[in-house]
Amino acid sequence: MTDWKAVHADDCAVPGDRPLDELVEELALALRDPDPGIRDGEPYVVLRTWIERDVIDAGRRAKLGAVMAERFADPEIQARTFAPLVLDMIVKRGDFDPEWPAAFARWYAAETDLRGHDPLLGWLHAVAHGADLLGTFGVHPRVAPVAMLDLAAARLLARTGYLFAEQEDDRLAQAVARVLTRRELSEEQSLAWLDPIEADFAAIGSGPTPVYASNAMRTLRTLYILADLGVRTSRGAQPVPLRHAAALKARLAEVLALVFQHS
Repeated sequence: MTDWKAVHADDCAVPGDRPLDELVEELALALRDPDPGIRDGEPYVVLRTWIERDVIDAGRRAKLGAVMAERFADPEIQARTFAPLVLDMIVKRGDFDPEWPAAFARWYAAETDLRGHDPLLGWLHAVAHGADLLGTFGVHPRVAPVAMLDLAAARLLARTGYLFAEQEDDRLAQAVARVLTRRELSEEQSLAWLDPIEADFAAIGSGPTPVYASNAMRTLRTLYILADLGVRTSRGAQPVPLRHAAALKARLAEVLALVFQHS
């Protein structure tokens, strides 16, 4: 077993006593470990650094991406929810396989364990981690932005008893906003994904607000702010305006008016 704390302390230098393929495989296994100290500690940082530095080259990244795509069907929740983090690193590095967004789409709206943080497992964060990858796929030239917008709507409308508590609404709104910067989106395409949400809100009766609907409302309110101010596509960057921002704000106001309680 590699001492990943020592590797991290040595500026993530590659240990010379084992083949790189074995080291990458060990890192991949660490990213599904139930111990958050292993999964979300030094192995995570080393893996990210090696991808950024091209220590893990394109061929190895492709294999690692395939492993992560398969992991969306893993029986362990921590494995499923850390897979999008690794794929996000790989896609941002410039690699892509059409099976990756397909596997992600099969998982994201269907995931039922939405816990943000667990006392034993640490951070799980299915919605937030998935949102980051959704935003990355959504600006990728080989991914249809409409597909990612529809996937976001499906995630918001999926029934759940988990009330967003760890800024999942903000992360998902930011991801949708990034998708909505795509230049090829028509006004109709930028708005159409809101239609099923509007229909769902219209069908909500009197009584307590369903948890999933509260999550959706909060996400759309944040999206309204981003439509007004723009969204940062990377840390430290200047905000980028959303396409058809005025029409989007008007449409969001229409949808939210259905559930806005006022005197």
